Amino acid sequence: MITNKLNFTVGPVQSSDAVRELGSEQVPYFRTPEFSELMFENERLMKAFTKADENARVCFMTGSGTASMEAAVANCFTQEDKVLVINGGSFGHRFEELVEIYDIPHTTIHLEMGKALTREQLYAYDGQGYTGLLVNVHETSTGVHYDIEMISDFCKKNGIFLIVDAISSFLCDEFDMKALGASVMITGSQKALACPPGISIIVLAPNAVERVYANKPKCMYLDLKLALKNGERGQTPFTPAVATLRQINVRLKEIEAAGGVEAEIKRIADLAEDFRKQIIELPFEIISDSMSNCVTPLHPKNVSAYDIFTILKDEYDIWICPNGGDMADKVFRVGHIGYLTKEDNKRLIDALKDMQRRNLL
Repeated sequence: MITNKLNFTVGPVQSSDAVRELGSEQVPYFRTPEFSELMFENERLMKAFTKADENARVCFMTGSGTASMEAAVANCFTQEDKVLVINGGSFGHRFEELVEIYDIPHTTIHLEMGKALTREQLYAYDGQGYTGLLVNVHETSTGVHYDIEMISDFCKKNGIFLIVDAISSFLCDEFDMKALGASVMITGSQKALACPPGISIIVLAPNAVERVYANKPKCMYLDLKLALKNGERGQTPFTPAVATLRQINVRLKEIEAAGGVEAEIKRIADLAEDFRKQIIELPFEIISDSMSNCVTPLHPKNVSAYDIFTILKDEYDIWICPNGGDMADKVFRVGHIGYLTKEDNKRLIDALKDMQRRNLL
């Protein structure tokens, strides 16, 4: 059993004692009034924390964030749409793959690694008849946090249906779903919600609910009509990850009791700022020119990023977040979400300084 590992990844992350204790209990039967009430409470708190319209709906999908990304594409767009996809990394590429799978006409805006979307890049598509836009507001693979207000203004001007993957930025960065005019917001249980993986969450504005009921996607498990209809009674159409949904309920109430979403964002922002101040003296370059509070993306100047990940894991009992593919040796990421403290930051910084003394950096 791992007891001394310190987890600075961006999911799964460290959980609070109350969340972990609940996870040790037997999983109860769920087709009950009690579970329905828990799910209604989960929906209420998710709507409050995303600042969604009072008539918005929430779908709790048993699957990773990619399942909800796919559900959003399959249920909200058809071959009659014309969609813009922002691709600045691995997860933007995933949205691009999904619209290709579902034959959704689209144009992709490709961004350089670590670079934010500019107004000039976006407004090159102004007035060209686009009906939808897909964006990972925080491109987790590179650490870039896009200017969501700029994107929102563009979508409002052009009457565009906006789908926002906020999987890693929810509870880390300000997000007012109603004010932004976002039609769909997606997040996941294993990020700043700090629960085990297994549940992804889709918040649907009223216009998105209408679109879901109007469309006929070629799928069963990801058909959001089924999720919405069952959600009216506080249930899901298929057997969900019951234990994780119970843990989400505990976690949402923890956040509410501690001051709500604003207090949680401030807590995470403080951890990120503390780490970024201390990392300045080490041989790393922050690659993002627009960061989320969620994670700090670092390029080591002298050694492989993946080697740093491996040494920290094997010799210091610390997990950081590696990258894959072409970025494996170039960038590692340090997360600031989950049950972390400034003392934990110090332990990681001390480990990195020790690696520097050993000529490993």
